[in-house]
Amino acid sequence: MKELVTIQVGDFANYVGSHFWNFQDELLGLAGDPNADSVFKNHDLNMDVLYRTGETQQGILTYTPRLLSINMRGSLGSLSSHGTLYKEVTSSPSDVVTWTGMVSTQASEPRKKNLFLQRLYEEEENMVVANDTSGSSNGSQSEIQDKDIVESLENGVQFWTDYSKVHYHPQSLYELSGVWMDAEDFNNYGIGKESFSWALHGEEISDRLRFFVEECDYIQGFHFVVDDSGGFSAVAEEFLENIVDEYTNTPVLLYAVQGHRAFTNLQSKKRTVLEDLHDAVSFSRLSSYSKLIVPVGLPSLSQSKVSKFLHIEDEKHYHSSAVYAAALHSISLPSRMEPVGPTTPASSVSGAVDLHGVIQMLSGQGRQNMVSVLDVAIPAPALSGGQNELSLLENLHPLTPQIAEDVEDMQAVECMTVHGTHASGSRRASVSEVKDAVDAAFQRAETSPMFCHLSVALRPLPIPLPFPSIFGNQVGQHGELMGGPTTNSSSKGSLDVHSIPMAARLRSSNAVLPFLESRLRNLHRSGIDRGAAGAQLLRSWGFGREELEEMEEMLSKMVATLCPPQLSSDSD
Repeated sequence: MKELVTIQVGDFANYVGSHFWNFQDELLGLAGDPNADSVFKNHDLNMDVLYRTGETQQGILTYTPRLLSINMRGSLGSLSSHGTLYKEVTSSPSDVVTWTGMVSTQASEPRKKNLFLQRLYEEEENMVVANDTSGSSNGSQSEIQDKDIVESLENGVQFWTDYSKVHYHPQSLYELSGVWMDAEDFNNYGIGKESFSWALHGEEISDRLRFFVEECDYIQGFHFVVDDSGGFSAVAEEFLENIVDEYTNTPVLLYAVQGHRAFTNLQSKKRTVLEDLHDAVSFSRLSSYSKLIVPVGLPSLSQSKVSKFLHIEDEKHYHSSAVYAAALHSISLPSRMEPVGPTTPASSVSGAVDLHGVIQMLSGQGRQNMVSVLDVAIPAPALSGGQNELSLLENLHPLTPQIAEDVEDMQAVECMTVHGTHASGSRRASVSEVKDAVDAAFQRAETSPMFCHLSVALRPLPIPLPFPSIFGNQVGQHGELMGGPTTNSSSKGSLDVHSIPMAARLRSSNAVLPFLESRLRNLHRSGIDRGAAGAQLLRSWGFGREELEEMEEMLSKMVATLCPPQLSSDSD
């Protein structure tokens, strides 16, 4: 087995991670539920790739994510940083008294659990009671209804833990002491660099990561998700530098995620310069320590093509992070698929590939482009008939910002995952049907990639109870796309939609050129050029001229790597 270690740094990264782990928890629950759809009972995914087994002090076996989450102090809401499985050890008062003055104690009230967490706690308590009475279930039925939970989450999520249904290991949740939750102030690379001290936090963070890595039999790599919209990109950079030094041969796949930024007509020039320089500096620094970087986060997800069948409220991180998490779940499935041999009879999965293989395909050969575009179809359309006006490929739309559309790239390389797709109507397509449909779509397409690795699974994406109500009225119970006009009158959630088919794709393509060129242009124009408006700002962030020129050179090389041959200069 090849294990993955997941790292989430920053608030929005943990919003995404909370949904991601809810999907995994739902898969585990459905696999053991006798009443669940049989497709979820296939032994086609090895969950040990993401999870670790353990044992509490009471000898109770545990199964928890192999995860290290880093965030501001105060960002866990009602959840303890020790998680819920292990009792927090309280230090006993010392017998040695060295202070004879007045002593006052200040303690804040614990944050109240919302309806979802209350119900979760009740169910676990009832399970304990049932186990203590030889399996007889005497626990009282909860009076908290599913519809009340869904409504309360839609209107009341304040923390990523508010909708998390997962148990975490005590080593997983790390809060940065001295960095309190105030996202409006912690909004750029410079403040993160100034606030975070590796000397203060680094040893404990490294020890926590080492705890998860050293128990792996054969680690395939790190899934690193960082909130790239503010100061946590600087925190992530220091952490990444340490990882690259200590785990030299272990690849890092980095997802740089950004939540919605509130733009107004009164957006000042100073604010624009700050955000432009943050994006340029953050991207170039994070790229230095990863084998493959995937920018994720649209300025307005609700107005994008991705949301054709969705109702997204951009200002709600709870909404947008669910879409990004669904894409990350889908694109990471091949790394935990059970390999299928050439002589194996019809299987429920195909195209297993580990993290190293994905990185090698996308960035380790050819022109060696290390920046990939993430595309998604949510839900994916049926392979034929009904509402399928466009092919599966035509329904894949980017979650990466500033992407060129309809570009022709003869050197493009893609890794695509399709799972739970319907053949027509609500009939689930077989693995071979999906392969044939994708092959046919490539043959009909005006442009095709140089190479595409296709992974297929029968399991759709399960929709857990705390998933937001973001589906339009055309989405059916199992994600099938039904007829009738799309209306904005109502949205469907987990009570109406139980699972959906998905397609996601990572592609190395010159479509990402506008994204790279904008960061190169902004760094030069606002930070390096004579009289640049942000020169003083960058100096306050601790960057000298030489470092800035190195960043500019790195971004220039990324752009040159993807420029079409006819645009390259041959007058050396």
